Amino acid sequence: MTVHGEVAAGFAVVRDVFAGIVRREEGTGAAVAIWHDGRWVVDLWGGHADAARARPWERDSIVMPYSVSKPFAAMAALTLVDRGLLDLDVPVQRHWPQLETPATVRQLLSHQVGLVALREPAPTSLLLDWTALCDRLGTEAALWASGEAIGESALFYGHLVGELVRRVDGRDVGRFLREEVCGPAGIDFSVGLDDGELDRAVELTGLEGLADQVHDPTRPELLRRALLNPPGALDAAVVNSREFRSAQVPAINGHGTARAVAGLYAALLQGELLHPDLRDEAIRPQATGVDRVMGGEPRSWGLGFGVDEWGFGMGGIGGSGGVACPGGGYALAFVTGSLGSHDRLDLLERAFREVIGLPAV
Repeated sequence: MTVHGEVAAGFAVVRDVFAGIVRREEGTGAAVAIWHDGRWVVDLWGGHADAARARPWERDSIVMPYSVSKPFAAMAALTLVDRGLLDLDVPVQRHWPQLETPATVRQLLSHQVGLVALREPAPTSLLLDWTALCDRLGTEAALWASGEAIGESALFYGHLVGELVRRVDGRDVGRFLREEVCGPAGIDFSVGLDDGELDRAVELTGLEGLADQVHDPTRPELLRRALLNPPGALDAAVVNSREFRSAQVPAINGHGTARAVAGLYAALLQGELLHPDLRDEAIRPQATGVDRVMGGEPRSWGLGFGVDEWGFGMGGIGGSGGVACPGGGYALAFVTGSLGSHDRLDLLERAFREVIGLPAV
């Protein structure tokens, strides 16, 4: 299967690894982009944009990378902080008085607020109704006191952050990102697609395997509650619909290119988009522990980003991810329409790091 795009001299091994990934994909294709020391060294795409394999994946094909969307939602709030319109340590209720769960803006951005699951079953339609879902979250009982624990709000993070942005600025988070963050920076990433963007969207395939992962008995029960109510996030008929793509579910349904995702991290590494002091605060651990929703080993959350000893970023269920490594001077993103594990991203990053003489992460 043909791979398109460019690689800088010396990085052909990354192209070879990516070509192998695309060749093995059973559904739709993928893309990878890497920025290193001030230049783009990898920008590749390949495969198809639909399950019928009638449309090729193009340079400007955009795909939904699930939770890779969350840092973009956080960037809208951080931009307001940067401009002095929002304070990290004031109660969210100062701007959103109907939210009954006490929390600071800092706690909200760093996944310390226990609004991660609804106690009663809800229809898929609630996920697509911004006002109704925010009203529901306003009165929902939190599962723990803010600051007591960490837990990724799988479906609702974007609504919680986005409603705060809307109440401070007046614009919804999708419009704010277009006009204040992604648009000015030339980052091709959107929440709530318009007609032209809908025509560029990649069909997601392989969702059946994701459901198996979520129902793995070794994963926390709270993950199932957090990701499957309202239902639809792992339903191909829902996530591939124009209605869902047009709606704003900023925790999961941003759409973009690999270059757009890596471009966000490259801009942050260069001191763009946010003042460097705020950037450094955003990528500093705000809370550390076992994530009550995701389980596994202890992890740390920054202000919208996962952070570790190597850098910061965010992965999404299904295998897409974006990372920044300040010490290595690079930003890397892999996005895919064939949903599966993160092994593919790991292979690409390992190959790239070997080229620049860094050990595997």
